[in-house]
Amino acid sequence: MVKILVTDKIHEDGAKLLKGFAEVSVATGLTSAELLERIKGYDVLVVRSATKVTKEVIDAGKQLRVIARAGAGLDNIDVKAAEARGIKVVNAPEAPTVAVAELVFAHMLSFARHMLRADASMKRGEWEKEQLIGTELRGKTLGIVGTGRIGRAVGYKAKAFLMNLLLYDVVQNREFAKQTEAKYVELDTLLRESDYVTLHVPLLPETEHMIGARELGLMKPTAVLINTSRGEVVDEMALAEALQAKKIAGACLDVYEREPPQESPLLKLPNVVLTPHLGASTVESQRDAAVIIAKKIKEALV
Repeated sequence: MVKILVTDKIHEDGAKLLKGFAEVSVATGLTSAELLERIKGYDVLVVRSATKVTKEVIDAGKQLRVIARAGAGLDNIDVKAAEARGIKVVNAPEAPTVAVAELVFAHMLSFARHMLRADASMKRGEWEKEQLIGTELRGKTLGIVGTGRIGRAVGYKAKAFLMNLLLYDVVQNREFAKQTEAKYVELDTLLRESDYVTLHVPLLPETEHMIGARELGLMKPTAVLINTSRGEVVDEMALAEALQAKKIAGACLDVYEREPPQESPLLKLPNVVLTPHLGASTVESQRDAAVIIAKKIKEALV
């Protein structure tokens, strides 16, 4: 029987599907050394984001046939090392689409309506109604950098808020642009003209620090940057400097160059909304990821 090792917690519905066609062992919180020893004898390794599947781990897994990521990104897996061994790598990029798109709007609305400050002041017994006049999303321009699944989901929701859309991607989805009355433009144009800029790109050599001091300098002083993709896409020091100098109005971040972002100057700034990488952290998204990946593993083993 196929032997599967699960090293990060997955939804029980996915685990049940795996147990229907394989012998499943669950061992979360393993150290690198423990994983190197444990992986021997398993055909499939299932991870989320915590486990780092290095070349050493792949080499130690002599029987590995499939490495599965119950989620979207593959940056914690040495895909090239796996491919060199003929090991299939599968993931579930479909699963977090709705969760991440909704989080983008949670961030935007929190910033636009001063939700965090309002909550904190109310709990201090204060009534800051006049000091907390916000702004509407209606009529604002949202710049979407990356129009894959999540970027498009954000765009469709933005139209319901009566926002205008500017798009940037190396691969343009003309049908999406037509459906949302959006326009593809150069990145510099998007940055100059958007009231909100939301990032939805994978972490690649060409996207690392794609938003730095120069790009932030192009944005409106009233603009807000939102990042729910990968922390390394933004130069955090440049962002902190832009926020401190009020070159942009604010930032809403769910991902960071270092997680958790200990001692980051962003933690002390009043014009930021921060969440601890919650993008895919919904019950529905976690279930979808586990179920989708279980089905893909079964298909990959055929």
